[in-house]
Amino acid sequence: MSPFVDHSDAQFGPDGNEPDQDRFFLRLFVTGMTPRSTDAISQTIAVCEEYLAGRYDLEVIDIYQQPKLAQLEQIVATPTLVKKLPLPLCRLVGDLSNKQRLMIALGVSKPSESEI
Repeated sequence: MSPFVDHSDAQFGPDGNEPDQDRFFLRLFVTGMTPRSTDAISQTIAVCEEYLAGRYDLEVIDIYQQPKLAQLEQIVATPTLVKKLPLPLCRLVGDLSNKQRLMIALGVSKPSESEI
Protein backbone atom coordinates (compact mmCIF):
# COMPACT_ATOMS: atom_id res chain seq x y z
CA MET A 1 0.00 0.00 0.00
CA SER A 2 1.46 3.37 -0.93
CA PRO A 3 0.96 6.34 1.40
CA PHE A 4 -1.81 8.82 0.67
CA VAL A 5 -0.38 12.24 -0.15
CA ASP A 6 -2.40 15.43 0.28
CA HIS A 7 -0.78 18.73 -0.72
CA SER A 8 -3.44 20.96 0.86
CA ASP A 9 -2.34 21.01 4.52
CA ALA A 10 0.39 22.46 6.76
CA GLN A 11 1.64 25.54 4.97
CA PHE A 12 3.21 27.08 8.09
CA GLY A 13 5.23 25.84 11.03
CA PRO A 14 3.73 25.35 14.51
CA ASP A 15 4.58 28.94 15.49
CA GLY A 16 2.75 30.35 12.44
CA ASN A 17 5.96 31.29 10.64
CA GLU A 18 7.46 29.80 7.52
CA PRO A 19 8.25 26.13 8.11
CA ASP A 20 11.83 24.96 8.56
CA GLN A 21 12.33 22.80 5.46
CA ASP A 22 14.86 20.65 7.29
CA ARG A 23 12.60 19.94 10.28
CA PHE A 24 10.05 17.11 10.29
CA PHE A 25 6.81 17.42 12.24
CA LEU A 26 5.18 14.02 12.70
CA ARG A 27 2.10 12.73 14.48
CA LEU A 28 1.67 9.05 15.21
CA PHE A 29 -1.85 7.99 16.12
CA VAL A 30 -2.11 4.75 18.10
CA THR A 31 -4.70 2.87 20.15
CA GLY A 32 -3.41 2.42 23.68
CA MET A 33 -0.27 0.44 24.39
CA THR A 34 -1.11 -2.62 22.33
CA PRO A 35 1.75 -4.62 20.79
CA ARG A 36 0.94 -3.11 17.38
CA SER A 37 1.03 0.41 18.84
CA THR A 38 4.31 -0.11 20.68
CA ASP A 39 5.86 -1.65 17.56
CA ALA A 40 4.74 1.36 15.48
CA ILE A 41 6.21 3.76 18.03
CA SER A 42 9.51 1.85 18.23
CA GLN A 43 9.90 1.53 14.47
CA THR A 44 9.04 5.18 13.85
CA ILE A 45 11.52 6.37 16.48
CA ALA A 46 14.23 4.03 15.14
CA VAL A 47 13.87 5.30 11.56
CA CYS A 48 13.70 8.93 12.71
CA GLU A 49 16.80 8.56 14.86
CA GLU A 50 18.70 6.87 12.04
CA TYR A 51 17.74 9.26 9.22
CA LEU A 52 16.42 12.45 10.88
CA ALA A 53 18.40 12.68 14.12
CA GLY A 54 17.95 16.12 15.66
CA ARG A 55 15.60 17.22 12.85
CA TYR A 56 12.23 15.85 13.89
CA ASP A 57 9.41 16.31 16.36
CA LEU A 58 7.28 13.22 16.93
CA GLU A 59 3.98 13.54 18.76
CA VAL A 60 2.45 10.20 19.76
CA ILE A 61 -1.31 10.47 20.18
CA ASP A 62 -3.42 7.77 21.80
CA ILE A 63 -6.85 8.08 20.20
CA TYR A 64 -8.44 6.69 23.38
CA GLN A 65 -6.98 9.65 25.30
CA GLN A 66 -7.53 12.31 22.61
CA PRO A 67 -10.49 11.21 20.46
CA LYS A 68 -11.31 14.77 19.33
CA LEU A 69 -7.84 15.24 17.86
CA ALA A 70 -8.18 11.95 16.01
CA GLN A 71 -11.54 13.10 14.70
CA LEU A 72 -10.12 16.46 13.59
CA GLU A 73 -7.30 14.70 11.74
CA GLN A 74 -9.85 12.25 10.24
CA ILE A 75 -8.04 9.19 11.57
CA VAL A 76 -10.03 6.07 10.68
CA ALA A 77 -7.44 3.37 11.43
CA THR A 78 -4.39 2.96 13.59
CA PRO A 79 -1.54 3.13 13.62
CA THR A 80 -1.45 6.18 11.35
CA LEU A 81 1.66 8.27 10.89
CA VAL A 82 1.02 11.80 9.61
CA LYS A 83 3.97 13.77 8.22
CA LYS A 84 2.81 17.39 8.53
CA LEU A 85 6.11 18.99 7.50
CA PRO A 86 8.02 19.23 5.31
CA LEU A 87 5.42 19.27 2.58
CA PRO A 88 3.84 17.34 1.00
CA LEU A 89 1.67 16.06 3.82
CA CYS A 90 1.73 12.28 3.93
CA ARG A 91 -0.32 9.67 5.80
CA LEU A 92 0.93 6.16 6.31
CA VAL A 93 -1.80 3.87 7.61
CA GLY A 94 -1.46 0.38 9.03
CA ASP A 95 1.55 -1.78 9.66
CA LEU A 96 4.66 0.38 10.16
CA SER A 97 7.06 -2.54 10.53
CA ASN A 98 8.26 -2.25 6.92
CA LYS A 99 11.26 0.08 7.29
CA GLN A 100 11.54 0.84 3.54
CA ARG A 101 7.85 1.81 3.33
CA LEU A 102 8.24 4.09 6.35
CA MET A 103 11.35 5.71 4.86
CA ILE A 104 9.51 6.38 1.59
CA ALA A 105 6.58 7.96 3.46
CA LEU A 106 8.98 10.23 5.34
CA GLY A 107 10.75 11.14 2.12
CA VAL A 108 14.16 9.86 3.19
CA SER A 109 14.20 7.18 0.47
CA LYS A 110 12.88 6.88 -3.05
CA PRO A 111 10.67 3.94 -4.06
CA SER A 112 12.27 1.20 -6.11
CA GLU A 113 10.77 0.18 -9.47
CA SER A 114 8.83 -2.67 -7.82
CA GLU A 115 7.18 -0.28 -5.34
CA ILE A 116 5.88 2.22 -7.92
